[in-house]
Amino acid sequence: MLQGRRAFATVARPSDARLAWIEVAPAAPYFVTADGHDWTPIGQNDAVSWEGLSGLHRRRDPQAARRYLERLADHGVTTLRLMLEYAEFPEFLFEDPVGRFRPEMVQLWDDLFALLEELGLRVLLTPFDTFWTWRKFADHSYSRQRGGPLDHPSRALLCAATMNAIKARLAFATRRWGGSGALFAWDLWNEIHPGQAEESAEPFPAFIQALSDDLRRLERRLHGRAHPQTVSLFGPEMRWRPHIPFAEAVLRHPALDFATLHIYEEGTIDDPANTVDPAVAMGRLVAETIGETPKGRPFFDSEHGPIHSFKDKRITLPEPFDDDYHRQVQWAHLAAGGAGGGMRWPNRHPHRLTDGMLAAQHAMTRFLPLIAWQRFDRRNVSEAVVCRDDRGRIVEQAVVARFAAASRDQAIAYLLRRDIIGDDGRLARGAPPLTLTITIPELSPGRYRATSFDTERGAIVGTAEAVCEGKCGMTVSAAVAADIAIAITRK
Repeated sequence: MLQGRRAFATVARPSDARLAWIEVAPAAPYFVTADGHDWTPIGQNDAVSWEGLSGLHRRRDPQAARRYLERLADHGVTTLRLMLEYAEFPEFLFEDPVGRFRPEMVQLWDDLFALLEELGLRVLLTPFDTFWTWRKFADHSYSRQRGGPLDHPSRALLCAATMNAIKARLAFATRRWGGSGALFAWDLWNEIHPGQAEESAEPFPAFIQALSDDLRRLERRLHGRAHPQTVSLFGPEMRWRPHIPFAEAVLRHPALDFATLHIYEEGTIDDPANTVDPAVAMGRLVAETIGETPKGRPFFDSEHGPIHSFKDKRITLPEPFDDDYHRQVQWAHLAAGGAGGGMRWPNRHPHRLTDGMLAAQHAMTRFLPLIAWQRFDRRNVSEAVVCRDDRGRIVEQAVVARFAAASRDQAIAYLLRRDIIGDDGRLARGAPPLTLTITIPELSPGRYRATSFDTERGAIVGTAEAVCEGKCGMTVSAAVAADIAIAITRK
């Protein structure tokens, strides 16, 4: 309970943590709990200053925060991506002055970790909100104007004194909360950017290595093991600056355990005209990124959403449109080989997911048990999937988009109609379904079960058995009204 201080007098240690730690699966690019169960990051970005969690600040309304987290847990959410501070508002700064960790923020995080443990939720934790830290740097405790070590945020990755302050912040956080299984992983640096190193990416590898080594050594000494680590990047930078080796530094850095990007493709994901094109973009970008990521390293999008529509155009998408957009993007992400459905940045007023978005996440959690993730050594095979209509004619990608990943004895496919987009940008309800045969390549010979899944209802709508006889792949049938997901497993 959050009624008094006594309940939070002690901080969870490895011996009394209620949640198993999360690890990278040893044989597949997904995650498992330390006690051997499949675990998938299903959730979204949140903030301690937003409506859902802000009641924890100075314990103004802790029960409201509890109700919010209970609602997420009831809808199958497993993790939130959070920043230790949200520098848009000075009362949510984690340090002030630098090196003094503000008691009201420490108490907020004590209370939040206790709730996460109790409700079975976890957090992907990043130490800084780099966007608002830059925008309001003059007010930040790291600013030299306020007694901090840094003269300008364009030198954040170059200043030795700032590096020491960052290490001290991470050290404080893991000493206090790192023993808890509610800490899924560290995003060591939110949206690393050349602008933080005087327009150079050359310091990225050494900066990441230094943070990673320091934190990993400390966690192993304190807890006997270390939480997984990643570093995030604003994905469009890879297209805007192709001359910079972002993939080498962020996706393939040997110190990191899994890879993440913030997938905000221009004109589709960041400013959607319909609900289908963003999903097509997500599937393509996940496939491309997996191709740049070491085999066996999980990848997922840790931020996406209509950021340009919301932030620049001041448009909040209509809820029915946004619900479909969110659902279709997350299924494209999963079926293309991402771990989970990606993590939405709400980009709504207020900053929280709609009922429809939570229902979509809940639906995905019902699908997940159909695949044995810790042995799903997947490859993206989207381009090799063949669809034919009831007369045997090939159905083009312009009519039905397909997203698929396969291992030797399992596969996921997601089919999404592109031929019935209405004037409102959504797929037309009530359109006659397409009866298709779908051939999935690269499966080993054997007898398989194909389970068709309604992504909107979150329900199995059919099962069938088929035989794969060799390199030609396995063919299954499905009726596709708007979209459908299919899980294929060898019996």
